[in-house]
Amino acid sequence: MKTVLIILLIFFSAFIIYFFILGHQSKSKQPAGLINGYLSKCPETPNCFNTEIKDHTGHYISPIKTSENTSISLSVLKDIVRNIGGIIQVENESYFSAIFSSSVFGFVDDLEIRVDTKNNVIHIRSASRVGRSDMGVNKKRIMLIKEAYKRN
Repeated sequence: MKTVLIILLIFFSAFIIYFFILGHQSKSKQPAGLINGYLSKCPETPNCFNTEIKDHTGHYISPIKTSENTSISLSVLKDIVRNIGGIIQVENESYFSAIFSSSVFGFVDDLEIRVDTKNNVIHIRSASRVGRSDMGVNKKRIMLIKEAYKRN
């Protein structure tokens, strides 16, 4: 019985250490950024969602439709992102990126928002930097931003 408890303790400790290592690794990576003016495609892992690439099955969410001024839209979105815990890293007249960090292991997720003035839509990409699972956080984050934007 004592041996089983020791083995379980070792496995649990290794599991916790592994997550701390992943959290540390995620801090050293960078957001995908724009590629030729568009948000990057998601990797094949299920912890990324993107409103810009329709044919990317399992990763696509519809964008926000808007008819507002680009600067007003971005200003509102930046306030929303800050209010839900995001820290803005890069910004220009039609794009910004932010990071979100989990409280326990320090995992970093990237959020990128691009305003497409030609089509009057706002595109969002939310992705985990490491691992495969995000427990639905990135999809929920996009949906939360979309709902908050509609209320403004």
